[in-house]
Amino acid sequence: MSYSDSDSSSYGGDYKNFRQISRERLLYEMLRSAKTGTSKSTWKVLIMDKLTVKIMSHSCKMADITQEGVSLVEDIHRRRQPLPSMEAIYFIQPTKENVIMFLSDMSGRSPLYKKAFVFFSSPISRELVTHIKKDSTVIPRIGALREMNLEYFAIDSQGFVTDDERALEELFGDEENSRRGDACLNVMASRIATVFASLREFPLVRYRAAKSLDTMTMTTFSDLIPTKLAAGVWNCLMKYKQSIENFPQTETCDLLILDRSVDQVAPIIHEWTYDAICRDLLNMEGNKYVHEVPSKTGGPPEKKEVLLEEHDPLWLELRHAHIADASERLHEKMTSFISKNKAAQIQHSARDGGELSTKDLQKMVQALPQYSDQIDKLSLHVEIAGKINRIIRERRLRELGQLEQDLVFGDAGLKDVVKFFTTNEDVTRENKLRLLMILAAIYPEKFQGEKGQNIMKLARLQSDDITAVNNMRLLGGASDIKKSSTGAFSLKFDINKKRAVRKDLTGEEQTWQLSRFYPMIEELIEKLGKKELPKDDYPCMNEPSPTVHAKNQSAAISQPPVAHSMRSRRTPTWARPRNSDDGYSSDSVLRHASSDFKKMGQRIFVFIVGGATRSELRVCHKLTRKLNREIILGSTSLDDPPQFITKMKMLTVDELSLDDIQI
Repeated sequence: MSYSDSDSSSYGGDYKNFRQISRERLLYEMLRSAKTGTSKSTWKVLIMDKLTVKIMSHSCKMADITQEGVSLVEDIHRRRQPLPSMEAIYFIQPTKENVIMFLSDMSGRSPLYKKAFVFFSSPISRELVTHIKKDSTVIPRIGALREMNLEYFAIDSQGFVTDDERALEELFGDEENSRRGDACLNVMASRIATVFASLREFPLVRYRAAKSLDTMTMTTFSDLIPTKLAAGVWNCLMKYKQSIENFPQTETCDLLILDRSVDQVAPIIHEWTYDAICRDLLNMEGNKYVHEVPSKTGGPPEKKEVLLEEHDPLWLELRHAHIADASERLHEKMTSFISKNKAAQIQHSARDGGELSTKDLQKMVQALPQYSDQIDKLSLHVEIAGKINRIIRERRLRELGQLEQDLVFGDAGLKDVVKFFTTNEDVTRENKLRLLMILAAIYPEKFQGEKGQNIMKLARLQSDDITAVNNMRLLGGASDIKKSSTGAFSLKFDINKKRAVRKDLTGEEQTWQLSRFYPMIEELIEKLGKKELPKDDYPCMNEPSPTVHAKNQSAAISQPPVAHSMRSRRTPTWARPRNSDDGYSSDSVLRHASSDFKKMGQRIFVFIVGGATRSELRVCHKLTRKLNREIILGSTSLDDPPQFITKMKMLTVDELSLDDIQI
């Protein structure tokens, strides 16, 4: 029996991105390593718990697992059929319950399996190791006992979550419970640390400091969340430095720990890129999109489920593009397909000659069965983009989006919101709610007392919607209220003055309308990369080594933005280009995705407690190119606006669960 951490391996000399490393560790370090001696040619059973099965499914497909010799996947907590001639691989959390189940499987005269290769997702306690060693019948049947130190979900090539959907409620809730909060942060810290164990990285740990307003103001638990989490991660890393072979002893990357209060607007505002708007408007379940396809038997249309994921090259190319840009590209791709295809041209000439719409082109291509495989993906995205553009028109989201961004940049205020509500009575309940939540994030003092009640009344919000708006104070708005209520500050605030929570980024004009907004982490990551992040506001847990500082300084040199051509002929008038470039073109995602990583500087990790957004994940991809450093976003969850709003309603509701509230 070997009790050790899994060996680090690069699986060849090429630079692997974050998700690739996670995948290859699971497949090669874990599953393939069980193929030893006489077991090389035998099929195995893979046994997991509820968490580890999710870890595996986010990084690997069933075909990958089968290729590594697994013929059956089982749940450790369910009754299983004895297979005494087969060997088993256990990938489980190191909990007492799991260890008891494992010992029950493998002890006695009739074990369920011939041999067991046990891999724990995070460090196991000495007590549990001792408990395993006590059973003399189990020891000879253990082929391996290792810590994988991989307890996160790789949701993107540059993103992970720690699977804590209730973090916002437990850490920012109205009723402060420090014991529950500390327990939540301890699990979170342990899971974040496994990211660095997995990648063999030792970070320079920075965090957002608690901002005390004055000596009379008591610091709350939520003020200290980044501080406590940074300390927890640091403690785990110190143990890894001593226990993991070849773990770096000096800093190899940067980690910045933030919480949701750093940017209250990003989870609510409409994001106009293809990926984000799909999930915002189409009621998708995870990555799953359901659409109708023509029946092969000539009957009514059939429903088909598709996954919008990185294995789809078209999705990969378009996901971070503005919806107007994506729509135009799709039309051009469809037109190009028609022009290069003789059969399609014959069908085209048989029609009445006028310019065809994207929908006409889609129908035409679908009538060519020999090209069905080639066109399926293109046709799917044409349909999705068309559906989104219809929703944008029907719900008048352009005007709403413009007002949202004007509020954020200080070009609009409460009067403009009131005017919008009185002149647009058909605005949906959800969009009214989102507008008022943005307003509450910027002007918390306007939602106190009778004035706040009048605003809610004008919007005709329901009681749980009002709760969501009022709960914005729990993410940091309360600090502004305290400022305005103290004598020293009250004279500085003009109740009618417009307030900006963003300023336009220097050197970046917007190519597309409604792309002015950017999440706060964009500014913070740029400053971190340039060594300009203030240490008073973002202190370090560890002072960097001189050599590390020099390396980071050279890696922080920003690259010039890549220009891309302007396409305006078929662009909707509301989204016409403004003759400029935002420094990031989705055209080149596929072209540069693999080659650029070979030349990257040191990684930057950003972790946001309380949920991250699609816009924040997009920014990490954008800045990876710009700063020439792989930027990895981590969070407790990845939330689209409906999920975030539901969680905000939960902050002051103890008796309900997430399932009880619908948007």
